[in-house]
Amino acid sequence: MQYFIDSETIFSLIEQYAQAEILWIDTEVADFKSRNPKLSLIQVLTKFPDNPQENVSILDVLDRPKIIDVFINKVMLNPLVEKVFHNAKYDLKFLGKAKAENVTCTLEIAKSIPYYLLPLPDLTLKTLAESLCNIVAVDKSQQVSDWGQRPLTAPQLTYANLDPVYLYMVHQKLLQLELLSNPDPKTENVTVLAERYVKIKHQLQIIESECSHFEARLKAAMQAQNILETVSLKMSSVERHTFKVDFNQLSEVANQNNLQLDFPITLTQKLQKELSEILEQLNLEEEVFSSLRLTVKQPENEEDEDF
Repeated sequence: MQYFIDSETIFSLIEQYAQAEILWIDTEVADFKSRNPKLSLIQVLTKFPDNPQENVSILDVLDRPKIIDVFINKVMLNPLVEKVFHNAKYDLKFLGKAKAENVTCTLEIAKSIPYYLLPLPDLTLKTLAESLCNIVAVDKSQQVSDWGQRPLTAPQLTYANLDPVYLYMVHQKLLQLELLSNPDPKTENVTVLAERYVKIKHQLQIIESECSHFEARLKAAMQAQNILETVSLKMSSVERHTFKVDFNQLSEVANQNNLQLDFPITLTQKLQKELSEILEQLNLEEEVFSSLRLTVKQPENEEDEDF
C-alpha cells in the first residue's frame, strides 16, 4: 500500500500524473455531513498490472490546500489527461468544479446503457463491482468513517486503496457494454435486428396488456375495499387542473389592460378547418417535424378476414 504524507513526494507524484493518459481517481472527505466538508484523501490508480492494489497512491491532503490546488491545476484542468471517477459530480466539488476538463464518469456511462443490458437495482460502485466484476460483498462500511482523524486506521486505508481498483474494473466492463449497446449502424445485421425487434414487440404487447389489466383490477379492488396501501403498493389520488378561457374574452381583457399578447399559438386541425377561408390572410409560420416509424407487416400469405 502506497500512502503518502510527505509534501515533496506528493508534488513529485502530481508531476507524473500530469503526464499520464488516463487516471482512475477516488476521494475521501472529512466532515462530509457538515456544512464545511473538506478533502481528506485523493486516491489515484495510474495503471493496472497483475497486482493493481500496488499501483494505487493514497495522497493525504487533509488541511493542505496548496497540494489540492496544485493537483487541480496540474491534473484536473489538464485536457490531455483523462480522469475517471464514479459519480464525478461529487468529487468535482473539491477538485476543480466546472473548470475540470476531460472527466469521465462511470455513473453516467452506466446510466446511458439500456436497462436490459444492465438490469441492476442501483448503479452504485458497490453494486456495479459486485455484479459486473464478480466481486463478492464489497465492504463499504468505512465510507462513513471519520476521515478527519489522524492517524487513519488500517481498515480505512485498505478501503481507500481498493476503491480505485474497483473503479478501474467497473470502467472496463462498462466500456464493453457501451460498445455493445452502440454498435456501428453501417455494420449491423438488419435481418437479425428486425427478427429480434418483432419478437420483443410482440412480448411487450402481451406484457403491457397484462399490466394494464391488473392495474385496472387493482385500482377497482383497492377502492372498493377502501385499501390505500399494500406491502408493495400505494394508491393515491392525483389532481391536474387545466384552465380554459374564451379567446374573445381573453382578447378583450388584454386590450382593456394594455397587455401585449405577442406570442404564436398553435393552430390545431380543428382551428385550421374553422379558419380555412381566412388562413391566407394570416402570417403563418409552418414547422415540419419528421420521424421514422417501424410497422410490423402481415405475412404475405395471410389474408384479411372478417369475423
